[in-house]
Amino acid sequence: MKHRRGFNPLERRAAHRKAMVRNMMTSLFNKERIKTTKTKALEVRRFAEKLITRAKVDSVYNRRIVSARLYDEGVTAKLFNNIAPRMRERNGGYTRIIKLGKRYGDAAEIVILELVDYKLDAEKTASEEAGKKKKGEKNVQSA
Repeated sequence: MKHRRGFNPLERRAAHRKAMVRNMMTSLFNKERIKTTKTKALEVRRFAEKLITRAKVDSVYNRRIVSARLYDEGVTAKLFNNIAPRMRERNGGYTRIIKLGKRYGDAAEIVILELVDYKLDAEKTASEEAGKKKKGEKNVQSA
């Protein structure tokens, strides 16, 4: 029975699970979007949202707690300087899970775990392509 279980052990030992969650949180804050299985995303989201809430108040104590749970000091700085100020108005729900479907090999549910205010690079690339086309048109006309 699964009564009163506080977390999903993900069929891993404690050290492996802790390292995996730390790796995935570091990647999430670094790239702001990761692709993983649904069960892993649900577990990582629990810890990631707590760190974002902690990072909203910039103090030495909070920085020490967050850096103890992340691998990279650069990601810790990014969390405090970029991500937490963007989330200052929100009272929770900093991440979203987007379902992609089932994985071919083992039919595991694959999802994208991303920060709520994540912007796709497609908008940037579309504007860059439009700029390149305009530049190309100028060259064609002058030739």
